[in-house]
Amino acid sequence: MSKGRIVICVAGTGNPYFTTDSAAVLRALELNCEVVIKGTKVDGIYDKDPKKFDDAYKFDQLSYDDALSLNLRVMDQSAIALAKDEGIPLYVCKMEDIDQIGTQDLQGTMVSVHS
Repeated sequence: MSKGRIVICVAGTGNPYFTTDSAAVLRALELNCEVVIKGTKVDGIYDKDPKKFDDAYKFDQLSYDDALSLNLRVMDQSAIALAKDEGIPLYVCKMEDIDQIGTQDLQGTMVSVHS
């Protein structure tokens, strides 16, 4: 990390009641990371499941408050709340595109202070 490289952490906390989303935010905070990137089945955060609804709207950016109040279910609410409290941005993208981290080609949704 001191060389500015991308670090990928995989696993949970080993504690009941904590999801891997919460573990990711926790580890990112412990490691002083700049952002948490969540790889998922779709290329960002939508207002509804884009695999079920053709009219699903994709957000390019969301505030933490909007992500929490809209209950979009892309990450668990505790993880989003912890990221908000500590000011670490969240970026949600398609798992298959993870190899594009650090490039302009990575498509997804940024969750941060401002939408």
